[in-house]
Amino acid sequence: MAKETWHPNALLSRVRNVRLGLRARTAILNALEKRSMNAKTIAGETNMHYGVVLHHLKLLEVEEIVERKKDRPQTWLLTGVGQKRLSAAS
Repeated sequence: MAKETWHPNALLSRVRNVRLGLRARTAILNALEKRSMNAKTIAGETNMHYGVVLHHLKLLEVEEIVERKKDRPQTWLLTGVGQKRLSAAS
């Protein structure tokens, strides 16, 4: 059985980190690494329900990992706070 890998910032300090939440936050963070987008677009790209995406975005916002622009629809982007991905040395 292959071991799952999580995004370094998916593990939050203020909530209980269960496997489903880690999967959801990893997918959201991977999508936001490509470009900033609104919650509806993230939901479409990650094949998750809009409410689930919004819930996890708000959890990530409390930890200051993501922030939202004040325009409508609200665009979410990474803040740069948190752990960075380690790349394998070649």
